[in-house]
Amino acid sequence: MLEWLNTHIAYWHWLVLGLLLVTAEIFVSGFVLFWFGIAALFMGALLLLVGMPIALQLLLWAGLSIALVLLWLKFIKPNWKDRTTSGMAMEALTGQVGSVIESNIGKPRGRLRFPAPILGEDEWQFMSTSEIAIGERVTVVNISGNTLVVSPR
Repeated sequence: MLEWLNTHIAYWHWLVLGLLLVTAEIFVSGFVLFWFGIAALFMGALLLLVGMPIALQLLLWAGLSIALVLLWLKFIKPNWKDRTTSGMAMEALTGQVGSVIESNIGKPRGRLRFPAPILGEDEWQFMSTSEIAIGERVTVVNISGNTLVVSPR
């Protein structure tokens, strides 16, 4: 079997496999097949330059695929997280914690800032039944129009 593969597998087989795997990523969630496809495309390009036995090809493809998946999971995927809540339901805003940057003492409303933008904004007006000083942390308990209803933590 290996003899047959050594004589019949050409660089374009790897390129076709790579394109199929990258295309299949459209239909599968997880973004894993993509890296196996990239590794196959790399193997196809490498075979254009250097001939090698099928066993070494498979070993390099598997090693490169695993390395790319690990790099994806360790370094790239954590930075791709959507840290905004844009597009989420209003109920998703309840429970968010922010810091007061403009007190509501003596005023009906104050201003707070979240560590990450919520619905595209990191600063929001708030109202509360209690007076909250600058620097205190508050939790969103409800939303009234464009104003957050908060309670002190």
